[in-house]
Amino acid sequence: MTDSPAYVDEESGRAALGRALRYLRERSGKSLSQLAGETRYDKSYLYRLEVGQRLSKLAVMEDLDRHYESGGLLVQLWKVARREVFKDRYKEFMRLENQARIMWMYQLAVPGLLQTEDYAREVLSAARIPGNNGDLVEEQVAARMSRKEILNRDPAPQVRVILDEVAFRRRTADPKAWTDQLNHLLDAGQLSSLVLQVLPFSAGLHGLMGSHLWLMWEPNGNSVAYVEGNGFGELIDDPEKVADHRLSYDRIRDLALSPSDSMAFVRGVLKEHRP
Repeated sequence: MTDSPAYVDEESGRAALGRALRYLRERSGKSLSQLAGETRYDKSYLYRLEVGQRLSKLAVMEDLDRHYESGGLLVQLWKVARREVFKDRYKEFMRLENQARIMWMYQLAVPGLLQTEDYAREVLSAARIPGNNGDLVEEQVAARMSRKEILNRDPAPQVRVILDEVAFRRRTADPKAWTDQLNHLLDAGQLSSLVLQVLPFSAGLHGLMGSHLWLMWEPNGNSVAYVEGNGFGELIDDPEKVADHRLSYDRIRDLALSPSDSMAFVRGVLKEHRP
């Protein structure tokens, strides 16, 4: 073992994180059993992290950084590794999302930034394909939950979310998960940096049916649009096309319930859900 872990460009982020975990453990002179005894984590789980079979939640890396007094190294490597969970077409979108000063969204389902862990787990489990396993779903859940840090940035981005009523009519199978998700939306609606609106069915037909839309403004003032539908995602930076999407968004914002009426709508759905 060398004095410090070496990383090469070709090495995956998850592999680099695993090697760092093993290096820090061996440098401390501990076996996996000893580390498991000193932390709340199972030995087999720690092993899978070291060999790159699993990607943990951010809190695990924070705990191990404190345990090893590694100055945030594991958290930084984890942030690199988590990007690999997402498909390539999302990477640039994620970069823009992480640095956006203003974000507007129109969504047909609760967006990742506002999902609870149980809601995200059910959504991602429903999207599983043959060959995917529970570990992969858990990695995707952990990566999705980490995105919520964006709302806690300083300064926080100014976010507006227009949720189509369809998002409230397709509930989770677990009643508690749905209750928790609705309460989380109500809490999010109280954030000074976030505006939540509901587009009711009574608004009728509109130009964004069948797709999700993000509009993002970078700190330098540049704006981009991201459109996502069933099996596709397109990042748009052409100013004229972005402006067209901005106009479409403005039209549905005019049709949406006011923020206060939207909160009343969510409370009504919650009341309907509770017998």
